[in-house]
Amino acid sequence: MKLLRNNKGWPLLRLIVPAFPQVNIFTQSAKETTPLGPINVATSANKVWGWRAEVIDENNYDGPRDEKGLTDHERLQKENPASVVGFYCGLSSTMDRAFELTEFYHNQGAVNIAGGWHAHYCPEEVLNRHVDIVVHGDGETVIQQILTALMRDEAINNIPGISFWENGRQKSNSPAMLQVPDLSDLPYPDFGLLRYAKKIKTYPIGRVRGCGMNCEFCSVKGKPRWASPQYMFHLVKWLVETRGARHFFIVDDRFEENIEGAAEFFRLIYAEYGDRLDFMVQIRLETARNVPFLETMRKAGMRSVAVGYESPIDEDLKAMRKGYLSHHMIEWTKVLRHYFWVHAMFIYGYPSKEKRMELTPAERIKRFKTFIRKSQVSTIQVLHPVPIVGSDLRTRLGEENRIFPLDIVPWSKYDGNYACFVPDNMSLSEFQDTPIALMKWFYNWFNFLKIPYRTIAFPVLYPIKGWQRWYHDWLREIVRYGGHRLLRRWQKKQNNALFLGNLAKYKPK
Repeated sequence: MKLLRNNKGWPLLRLIVPAFPQVNIFTQSAKETTPLGPINVATSANKVWGWRAEVIDENNYDGPRDEKGLTDHERLQKENPASVVGFYCGLSSTMDRAFELTEFYHNQGAVNIAGGWHAHYCPEEVLNRHVDIVVHGDGETVIQQILTALMRDEAINNIPGISFWENGRQKSNSPAMLQVPDLSDLPYPDFGLLRYAKKIKTYPIGRVRGCGMNCEFCSVKGKPRWASPQYMFHLVKWLVETRGARHFFIVDDRFEENIEGAAEFFRLIYAEYGDRLDFMVQIRLETARNVPFLETMRKAGMRSVAVGYESPIDEDLKAMRKGYLSHHMIEWTKVLRHYFWVHAMFIYGYPSKEKRMELTPAERIKRFKTFIRKSQVSTIQVLHPVPIVGSDLRTRLGEENRIFPLDIVPWSKYDGNYACFVPDNMSLSEFQDTPIALMKWFYNWFNFLKIPYRTIAFPVLYPIKGWQRWYHDWLREIVRYGGHRLLRRWQKKQNNALFLGNLAKYKPK
């Protein structure tokens, strides 16, 4: 493949994070952060002699826009032409937008590269949509090899871990997941490469890659690897000193995978900063059994944890292969709530592995509401099960011929807000509408009335609950009312009647 040359200095690699297809529960937070992967790849690419790199995150963007209100890539290309364009394909829900852009940049003569879980599991689909190279796995090292080969007009045939076109045919060079040998050797992510961003309030950082669990609905595979706690600490210190960073989201699928290293990281943070920094992390619920670890995190500034509860129903948990059942969930949640703001992530309507579902929709809803009341989690998120590419769930539902075809449910609907397969023991409307109904029950206008009540009652409640518990409950009402307003805004963008009408027309072959 030939590198597009221009007269504006060194050739440019542009990494693109495609826009979400619509307003959803992640929209607001995405305006204040950015995915870590593209930043890491751009940082490595920017160190290749003769190359420049930049990142355009369409979900955190304040630059030129086209008539649809989206990023104006035609203008970007006129002002600063990209010779190579990389696409972040970590979310299937953004693939339709990614394919729009791969066609545009292909017509511009750029070399298109795609990486991320969707591209890894669906290389044939991606290569057939104007992509020249698919990267499998960690991209920091392979991007340097690709850019060096393109600069020298050399063939890419011998670069491992990629799929590509060769003489009109698709070819793969050992498309097993590429892995950086030592994550501690990676350069610190250069967030200065993110162009036209509105702001970065929360900085994504990562230490662990891979997951040792085997949940059916997840496509994250591979033996876990991690950088040293010293590497992570010095990364945070560098971001604090160079960018004034104060808020961090640790993006690891399971930060507690290497719990000794995680504890040492927080001890280092506490020794340097006390609790002046703010961290949020994703952890498994059973981490609550390790109270010393929770205390170490809290002392160092951990304020919030996102926990994948998935379901309070044992039949669901068994099908998911979560590794625990519901009888400990309330107890563990109470422990976590003592230390952190707990954001609970649920999946409603998980497909059973049995021939019939024992629970009716009304009984399932009752189980969810009862658990949420008893656990008193701080905030919730309820989504549909998504048969994401590469997951065992997608394989099972595919074998059962239950997944709706892409012409009825396109990739843009794979964000957890839409039914993607024929459900168990419930109608399509019950399956589609219940997750949002549960969130509307939790986030409602009545929370607005509770805010002044808790404020006025402070002198009475403070001696009973203490400052931390009172403040948590007061803030929880504000957030729940804000969630109510966000849900109203989001529902105005939806057209469930049309969507359900299309689903009803589907007849499995």
